[in-house]
Amino acid sequence: MTMHSPLASSMTSREPTNSETDYAIVCAVIAYLSRNYRDQPELEEIAAEVGMSPTRLHKLFTRWCGLSPKGFLQAVTLDHAKRLLDQSANLLDTSYELGLSGPGRLHDLFVTHHAMTPGAYKNRGEGLEMAYGFHASPFGNALLLVTDYGLAGLAFADPGEEEATLAEMMGRFPQARYRHAPEATARYAERVFEPSAWRAEEPLRVVFIGSDFEVRVWESLLDIPVGTATSYGALAKKLERPKAARAVGAAVGRNPISFVVPCHRVVGAKGALTGYHWGITRKRAMLGWESGLLTKD
Repeated sequence: MTMHSPLASSMTSREPTNSETDYAIVCAVIAYLSRNYRDQPELEEIAAEVGMSPTRLHKLFTRWCGLSPKGFLQAVTLDHAKRLLDQSANLLDTSYELGLSGPGRLHDLFVTHHAMTPGAYKNRGEGLEMAYGFHASPFGNALLLVTDYGLAGLAFADPGEEEATLAEMMGRFPQARYRHAPEATARYAERVFEPSAWRAEEPLRVVFIGSDFEVRVWESLLDIPVGTATSYGALAKKLERPKAARAVGAAVGRNPISFVVPCHRVVGAKGALTGYHWGITRKRAMLGWESGLLTKD
């Protein structure tokens, strides 16, 4: 594994961006609501918990996702997840026949994908050059890895965990050559995290590096529109492997291109927000943020 330009020197001088600051407060709110959701806390209580006025907190959430704190809470409840599953059932059973005509697709990040050969996967990335860079996102600091074929990796790092996140992602493709090149990954970050840049006529290019089964699972994840959800069992059924829900779940967990390949839209059979590699709080944040997209024209 070859790496150029030490990450540490590139991260120490950077000041937090507004989106990162917003996300830190959103995380604190999610944590508070997760502990106290049965009490249905009012906006004033939530704001006091994070040391803000109710007005400022309301403006922050509206800026971040287009929803009020109360609307965000409603978007990430168990009952809402259950409704998403119910609404999505027919869609899944018919192999997503709605396609681009579904209302959620009006707010989708359009993606075109390419799968590397089995040999490239078995060789652990040998012969590939990957540019990497960290960028601000609505969900904290995001690490993007890009090849000549397109976006190959997207991960997230909480403050102080950048080195560990980079090492983990490099460990997936240890034989690749890496260079720190945020100028090369910046345009991908903008395409991913700026909904106004989501255009069907200009799809985002991604590349899958995985086993044949993993690639099939990741391709299926791309079929889940914004504003819907599915379960591991439903994915297994779609792949004609109804008894392989656990294997499907493992492949979902190994998805290297988080958010773009929406593994966060997979929930438990009864709607529970089950494990997410980059944290349940971040999964809740993504689902709430996407709900905000659907409220916009």
